Amino acid sequence: MYAIVKTGGKQYRVERGQKLLVERLPAPEGADVTLEPMLYRSDEAVFDAAGLANVTVTAKVVAHVRGEKLRVFKFKPKRGYKRRTGHRQELTQIEVIEIAAGKAPKAKAAAKPAEAPTAEAKPAAEAKPAVKAPKAKAAPKAKAAPKAKAEPKGKAEAKAKAKAAKPKQEDA
Repeated sequence: MYAIVKTGGKQYRVERGQKLLVERLPAPEGADVTLEPMLYRSDEAVFDAAGLANVTVTAKVVAHVRGEKLRVFKFKPKRGYKRRTGHRQELTQIEVIEIAAGKAPKAKAAAKPAEAPTAEAKPAAEAKPAVKAPKAKAAPKAKAAPKAKAEPKGKAEAKAKAKAAKPKQEDA
């Protein structure tokens, strides 16, 4: 039995009792965290959203550590450009405690209706419409006319322009 979980923008294949390093989690050491399952596999594979809602992957935060130092060196030849920097990634070491597939917890489902106020409690003035009207689209902007060419800057270009502007004389 294993699961594929997503945390820190990466996916990991985990089994019960496995230890692994993941991107830093905002939980204190010793706390339990719930990981988001992407796939669950025991006798059958479960990867649809309805089936994964019933799967829970629980892990315990063992320690917060820093990864190994990476050295980054930039160099451009014949330009005298050299830069050296480094990086150490913040990581969390976790141990998978439990991978369980069962019915969805009812505590979350029961809490939602209790928190929602009834329609009778709200006055008619505060009630919001259920359907919003679609926004009107703005008219497309008209395209600007093409700009005239700028005056030539060089002497040769100025002479060529003046020559082209003179009418040709015919020999009679």
